[in-house]
Amino acid sequence: MSRPVVGVLFKTVVLIPMVFVLMGLAGCSLSGSKAGDDVRGFFTPTDVSIIRHHMQQYRASLRDFTARLYAKNPKYEKDPAQQRRKIDSIFGPLPTVEQVYAFKPSHEILTAAFQGEIAEPDRIYLLSLGLWKSIREAYNIRDGDFFLTGLQVSLERLQRLHHNISQVNWRLKTYKDKNGKLLFITNEAGEDGYINMGYEVIMTRILTRIEDDIAMRGGLPEQYMFRMSTMFVGIII
Repeated sequence: MSRPVVGVLFKTVVLIPMVFVLMGLAGCSLSGSKAGDDVRGFFTPTDVSIIRHHMQQYRASLRDFTARLYAKNPKYEKDPAQQRRKIDSIFGPLPTVEQVYAFKPSHEILTAAFQGEIAEPDRIYLLSLGLWKSIREAYNIRDGDFFLTGLQVSLERLQRLHHNISQVNWRLKTYKDKNGKLLFITNEAGEDGYINMGYEVIMTRILTRIEDDIAMRGGLPEQYMFRMSTMFVGIII
């Protein structure tokens, strides 16, 4: 047998076990072990990693945003324990105890948060629920979902999400109750005259991440047919 043929056979014999080893490692990645997670991460496309990171940041930012709103607007929920429970029911493992808005689409929840008369008196709960649900709808996220490619994220949904969150950002600064007071106190100066710009920073970061994902999908944040609308638009159509 010639040397080239022997060389090819040798490489084949060596490579076959390596293939099975890699397949075994890939299989381990489905088990949830740390080693498996490392392998799964190695084969994850860059855009998916970015989206996963953004989802983690959205959740953390909105939890912080909600806690700040409760601290600044205690009239909507005076009990700190109830505040924490509501936050966990939106972002964490606790089941929701509210049944009127919990299963509505995000744009209807956000609309209710700024309406004059509403069935749910806690506007902060409605606003936070609507914001987080908006993100889950736009990214088509359900617990346990696994992104195979960023192409699973609809460009149109991201643009609608960007529009709705821009609307929230504007309404927080302008919408008032019948007595002429802002529905949500955010950047109002405190007794010492200090203005907390944390809300503005959080909203800007969220919008920037959405813009990055829109750009990654080949779109432009402001280029959508409903950009002149002052209404919340349905993300799932």
